[in-house]
Amino acid sequence: MTLPGPEPRVSGSGTTPAAADLASPELRRAVSRYVLAIADDELIIGHRHSEWTGFAPDIESDVALSSIAQEEIGHAKLFYEQVAQLQGGTADTLAYGRSAGEFRNAVFVERRNGDWGYSMLRLFLYDRADAVRLGALAGGTAKPVAELASVLRREEKYHLMYGEQWLRHLAGASSEARERMQGALEMSWVEAEGLFAPVEDEQMLVGSGIMTLESAVQFARWKQATLPLLGELGLRPPAGGSALNGRQGEHTEALAGLLDEMTSVSRADPGASW
Repeated sequence: MTLPGPEPRVSGSGTTPAAADLASPELRRAVSRYVLAIADDELIIGHRHSEWTGFAPDIESDVALSSIAQEEIGHAKLFYEQVAQLQGGTADTLAYGRSAGEFRNAVFVERRNGDWGYSMLRLFLYDRADAVRLGALAGGTAKPVAELASVLRREEKYHLMYGEQWLRHLAGASSEARERMQGALEMSWVEAEGLFAPVEDEQMLVGSGIMTLESAVQFARWKQATLPLLGELGLRPPAGGSALNGRQGEHTEALAGLLDEMTSVSRADPGASW
């Protein structure tokens, strides 16, 4: 499987562009905002996946999805550490010390799991989006972020294969199963598009080479990576629609409930670490 990503970025002289000057307060803030949104996506989707532990259809799926959940939460921690290095604070504070309105995850990842089909479709759509996003950072000029994205991009290969296998299995099981997956797609597609809602100061990130692809181009790459398989399986994304913009702090009550559960230990013992 080929991971979607940007073409190599080169300067006019044919050499790799110089590293971005992260001493600039404005650029540090812009990078922090973007990386924080990614970390929030990873933390929340990881916790949603973890809720299937003990409830998946079979033991193999239970173990596999629990492993994916652990990896996503681990990736969130690494991104939070990048943000903490840029703006101060700690990963713990970023993960457990903010209110729902301060989170910048896409609404798509905070929705309750629903049935197994919905969760597997969400996993498929999310990890295809994450592959595009990590590819756009891996070729960028913010060296610490680019190096982290390169490592995580390799680790995400299994997630991509797992999601595709389950999507093929569920959509191809029977006409009734395909109809249920079509319903899940109609519920989730527009909110999945929210993964590519631009963050504040995106043009600064693109102009400095930290993001090698702007959000609109990443969105197009994501559709190129998802639509052919959906079409092959007889699934049709809905046309149009709108959703809350999690990148601007717009969320559902589902996030507040999840954060309340996630932070219960932290609130009981503020000195604990994760």
